[in-house]
Amino acid sequence: MEIRFIYIGFFFLLSAHAMAQQNHSISLDESKKAALEYSRVIQNSELGIQSAEAGKKGAAANYLPSVSATGIGLYNFKDFISAMPPLLTEGVNNAYFAGVTATEVLYAGGKIRTANELAAMQIEVNKIRAKQSRDSVLLQTENKYWTLNKLQEQHKTLTANETYLNGILKQQEDLLASGLIARNDLLKVKVQRSKLLLEKSKLNNGRKVAILDFCFFIGIPFDSLLVMRDGLDTARIPSIDAQAPDLDLSANNDYQLLQKSLESEQLQTKMTRANYLPSVSLGFSAGRVGSISNSLGSTFMPIAFGVVNVPISDWWGTGKQKLRQRTISEKIAGNRFKDGEDQLKVGILKSWYDLEDAQKQIRFAKENYVQAAENLVVTRDNYSSGLSSISDLLDAQAQLQQAESEQITAYGDFFNKMASYRSITGKLLH
Repeated sequence: MEIRFIYIGFFFLLSAHAMAQQNHSISLDESKKAALEYSRVIQNSELGIQSAEAGKKGAAANYLPSVSATGIGLYNFKDFISAMPPLLTEGVNNAYFAGVTATEVLYAGGKIRTANELAAMQIEVNKIRAKQSRDSVLLQTENKYWTLNKLQEQHKTLTANETYLNGILKQQEDLLASGLIARNDLLKVKVQRSKLLLEKSKLNNGRKVAILDFCFFIGIPFDSLLVMRDGLDTARIPSIDAQAPDLDLSANNDYQLLQKSLESEQLQTKMTRANYLPSVSLGFSAGRVGSISNSLGSTFMPIAFGVVNVPISDWWGTGKQKLRQRTISEKIAGNRFKDGEDQLKVGILKSWYDLEDAQKQIRFAKENYVQAAENLVVTRDNYSSGLSSISDLLDAQAQLQQAESEQITAYGDFFNKMASYRSITGKLLH
């Protein structure tokens, strides 16, 4: 039972150390919040929404009259018009024109309305992409957090096994000094301990790199002592949110983008068809023509006009073929939508089964760990009784270390799979 006391003592040691390092810890919720506030990807998504809103305002301006002003001035070194007394006492060598024209489109085949619908859709698309960016950042944050959690727990396992091997090494040194064992038994323990120390060194280096990457991602200063506060609870088997996979795609960002893509193709077809329909517009123009010279007065000219444009030749020429191409493109988009819908459902189903497998892996890993722990206790008792060799004891210790490592990996993988499933079903908590 000695190993149990060693593990319990080491657990309290780690707990005391964690309490002393509270300023160097972070929770999963705090990590998500920091990542959302810092992410440049999310910032760009918000800018994309602002750009789309500006585009919508620009499209809405097409409902207003189009107004333009024109000014022309002419000057010649010779007279345009010679003097004609008594009607024109002086020749005219300059002239000007100033006018304003306003045009209002009454009907353009629905192009203005369709353009506004497309602009409004771009806002919706950018909002979906912004949510997609948020979900991506949250998913990556969770993945990095649970990866660090695994490394953190693996470090505890290696430290506990190092303590255990140090105890065996001390015991072997005492036995060798008393002449009760061969030097070869002591060397076997040293070799096992050296392997563990090398593995621990590699893990520590990898953990520092992972912490640096994590800090960069969520936008906090690098802290080599950073601890993941939400540890892996290996005392119980975590449950899955639902009893069956949720194949409802309504909350899936990719599905929503597929829908918008199909709707966009339909609107583009309407826009193309509108190019070959009649257009009607009314306008008013007011201008003044005159000369700066007093010899010739100015004249005010108000004009009202109407324009009807009928693109007749496009109905059977190039326009007809372009409209046919647009119709075909719309059908292609419909087929792509169906394919994308099927692939998303397949992805959800695969993610669900991966999650189920991860939960089963936890059960298997826990069973292996319990058996390895019992095997170490029995082997230790047999060694103390002279029924097992030091090699048997070291093998049992290595098996327990591997079993605990596999259990930690199984738990970390489960939480990563859970985050992936929630993400693909649109249920990743913000």
